[in-house]
Amino acid sequence: MSGFDTLSAVQTNLLSPVVLCFLLGCIATWVKSDLRIPESIYSLLTIYLLFALGLKGGVELSHSNVAELWKPALATLAIGVITPLVAYTVSRIFGKLSVTDSAALAAHYGSVSVVTFIAAQSFLSSIGIAYEGFISTLVVILEAPAIVVGLMLARLKPSPASGLDSSVGSGSAHSSTDWTTLRTALHEIVSGRSLLLLMGGLVIGALSGSSGYARVEPLFGAPFQGVVALFLLEMGIVASKRFRDLRKVGVFVVLFGTLVPLLNAMLGAVLGHMSGLSLGGTAILSALAASASYIAAPAAVRIALPEANPGIYLTAALTVTFPFNLVVGIPLYLKIVQYLTEIFP
Repeated sequence: MSGFDTLSAVQTNLLSPVVLCFLLGCIATWVKSDLRIPESIYSLLTIYLLFALGLKGGVELSHSNVAELWKPALATLAIGVITPLVAYTVSRIFGKLSVTDSAALAAHYGSVSVVTFIAAQSFLSSIGIAYEGFISTLVVILEAPAIVVGLMLARLKPSPASGLDSSVGSGSAHSSTDWTTLRTALHEIVSGRSLLLLMGGLVIGALSGSSGYARVEPLFGAPFQGVVALFLLEMGIVASKRFRDLRKVGVFVVLFGTLVPLLNAMLGAVLGHMSGLSLGGTAILSALAASASYIAAPAAVRIALPEANPGIYLTAALTVTFPFNLVVGIPLYLKIVQYLTEIFP
């Protein structure tokens, strides 16, 4: 694709309401404004977005068949296993982080950011690129496996010859990840509102179909993008308040938060293309692979890995990766997919 097309795609994304609302939230924090969405309203927006996403995906799923879904589902599951291993390896080898902190990053960077998914959908819709209706199903598939892999990685102990101290800044990985705690964390993942609302919405949408959805479409259809804009306004406020933490975590976290998503995005692009997804579907799967969870993963990590440093995993996921994906990552991943489809049609 030409340089003009790439620049145009980035400009389109930057001028979209969701990105501009995120930037407005950042500005509100920088000028010390009292602007803030009340916690109760923020929770309501979260519930609305997750359920609406699952509901619409379920309706589309009711029109799909197993033949067109199983390959993308398998590719998504593979992403959920491979990406946490990539994050863990990079953290241990290049970041020299402890086993616990590396595992915490692995759980976050293998799981998915639903808001990044919504932003990718909005971007593709704004430039007229279609994608599969069952794509929300892939979000559900990607949500949990990587968190489980990350928590299991925390049980690893480096050999004395490796020279890496697993207790630096995080204590004993084994003591913080016993099986009882692991089961509790797994229950948190399954019963947490993210997965429950997405899965519940999918089932309800699939069972009720288009005729059932038509009855609630006035609430979950047209208002959806406006709710996304309000949610991103609050996310800008939350993320910008953690910018000061960048000075504490060092250069590695900044590099990790931008380069690892690029690696994961390329993996998502390759597997999505191989699974037979369309250009738009592959671009969304690539963005999903590049995203980092800051809702489901932190809840599980707090339980299973209490010694992990939230200044590392939350700052990386929310302050570095999320803005990077939102502003430039999503159009960049689309271009990667376009190049890939041109080389391997």
